[in-house]
Amino acid sequence: MKEVAAVQSAGGKRQTEVRDLQRTIIELRGELEKRNILTEDAVQMARRDATQEILQLKATIGALREELEHSKVLQAQEAQRAISSNQDETGQLKKHISDLRTQLENLVSEKNSAVQAAHASYAGEIDQLRSMTAKLREELEAAGVERDNAIHKERLKAVGEITQLHETIAAMRQVIEQLKSQ
Repeated sequence: MKEVAAVQSAGGKRQTEVRDLQRTIIELRGELEKRNILTEDAVQMARRDATQEILQLKATIGALREELEHSKVLQAQEAQRAISSNQDETGQLKKHISDLRTQLENLVSEKNSAVQAAHASYAGEIDQLRSMTAKLREELEAAGVERDNAIHKERLKAVGEITQLHETIAAMRQVIEQLKSQ
């Protein structure tokens, strides 16, 4: 009988332990479900934040791209104006030189018919015209060099800006990739 009572007493203890363990399991399961819900909410919020940041970065990249394209257009227009201005000036100088050559040829023609003594008096004037022609040629060459230098500077400036924008975009892409990998 003592054995039956001991078995019943041990069975009662075990049932109590089983019930306690079942309650603990139910509580732990509830905790786990709550944590899963909180974790899922945190993941959703992080995804939402990352998506918003990606959209902002895309908008920034788009704005930078538009600004770069606008800058390229402005630089091209400025370079075209500079070239056009230099071409106009070059054309005027060529016309002026042509006019001077015509004048010089007319003077030489008139002077050839004059006497040798008169030719000596005009030699100084011819030298002066040749000096003017040489000076005008030098000015023409200098204007061409200035135009080429201006175009070269504009191109270097555009390349620098483009390089800087490429670096900015690359840095943005790197940040986006880092954000994606997190």
